[in-house]
Amino acid sequence: MVWLRRCTHYLFIVVVAVNSTLLTINAGDYIFYTDWAWTSFTVFSISQTLMLCVGATYYLTFTGVPGTATYYALIMTVYTWIAKGAWFALGYPYDFIVTPIWLPSAMLLDLAYWATKKNKHSLILFGGVLVGMSLPLFNMVNLITVADPLETAFKYPRPTLPPYMTPIEPQVGKFYNSPVALGAGAGAVLSVTFTALGCKLNTWTYRWMA
Repeated sequence: MVWLRRCTHYLFIVVVAVNSTLLTINAGDYIFYTDWAWTSFTVFSISQTLMLCVGATYYLTFTGVPGTATYYALIMTVYTWIAKGAWFALGYPYDFIVTPIWLPSAMLLDLAYWATKKNKHSLILFGGVLVGMSLPLFNMVNLITVADPLETAFKYPRPTLPPYMTPIEPQVGKFYNSPVALGAGAGAVLSVTFTALGCKLNTWTYRWMA
């Protein structure tokens, strides 16, 4: 019954890949939209960092081919651009949804894997830290390009947004520094653990479905 084990094995791969991609997008659901992109940046950074680490590392260690993490991030980016296009087609402004920047961080993960000759321990340590520290930085630069997020948020309220989730004006002087630093600091620590989890998931997959 080798064929059955192999089919189950690859089915498991597909299920994990699809679910981790969707979870990554859902983790940033309130961040997609301009109102919460501007008020919960730290939560966004940590959640996106951790989900990217798990999914991309799982894919990367499964294929063993540097570049797989970037491909994984590209899939998520395409999904989000489709979502952005859907809202744009409904008449909302182009800046209503901010597409998260996963690609540069995923490239760093691939680079750590390739530069250390596919060493999993180096991938966990160096790759995890690089993703955790870089993702908040890249996404803050991305948010700065948005015209006026709070004005957009108040002028075009999201139909699914409950009343108690009204956008909050960020504190002047603290906004640009604190969220990036806090997101990068917490992400750099936690992402190492989640990168290790991605590697372990791959090990478990082979063990269960060998």
